Amino acid sequence: MNRINKLFQEKNSGLLSLYFCAGHPTVESTCSIIKAIEQNGIDFIEVGIPFSDPMADGPVIQDAATKALRNGMTLRKLFAQITEVRKEGVKLPLILMGYMNPIYQMGYEAFFHNCKEADVDGVIIPDLPFRDYMEEVKPIADKYDIRVIMLITPETSDERIRFIDDNTDGFIYMVSSAATTGAQKEFDQAKQAYFNKVNQMGLKHPRMIGFGISNKQTLESAQRNAAGAIIGSKFVTLLDELKDPQKAVSALLSAIKC
Repeated sequence: MNRINKLFQEKNSGLLSLYFCAGHPTVESTCSIIKAIEQNGIDFIEVGIPFSDPMADGPVIQDAATKALRNGMTLRKLFAQITEVRKEGVKLPLILMGYMNPIYQMGYEAFFHNCKEADVDGVIIPDLPFRDYMEEVKPIADKYDIRVIMLITPETSDERIRFIDDNTDGFIYMVSSAATTGAQKEFDQAKQAYFNKVNQMGLKHPRMIGFGISNKQTLESAQRNAAGAIIGSKFVTLLDELKDPQKAVSALLSAIKC
């Protein structure tokens, strides 16, 4: 069974996922960050594929991607690093999050084949059109047993949300707002109304809420309204400041408990 499905069968609430950009703060950071995250009991990891124009990301992750590219990070290097960290015994689900351009350049067949070879469990491609997903990407991803996680936002229609729920597997990434990534102090009434609306739709798949989660208040709100929360910008900032994965994870866990 795919690790993502297995995780959500075993644990359907209170989950926590962390995002970081591969190649940041150094090109060799990937393995040590993944191991530090697993050792601290985080449920799964999203590993960002650095790209020069990350349109859904705010300044923190844009800066990390720029630094990663300058460090010489590539998609092929990332696959080699994930292969190595799996050999070292890392068991938790690993999801790649990246934009269409690098994946399209590699080719869908080669990309998903490499995902399978490296023991990646899923991918998130924010700018993947749903029609392309259904016609070109899904058949290849299914062949290699890789989950393609789709995003919904407050602007996504009920019809599209149900279509995504019917045609994807794993979980649904519930973006907290239509803005780019970045830490927020709290979720306002409009976001709470959006969470409530989706909760009342009776969807088949679990949801994870991401974008804007950086403290105890936003974390608890996300975990009340979905299976769990995804933290990115706050963790990326701590990695940049502390330069030590274990210290960064510890600092993050302390920040979201206060």
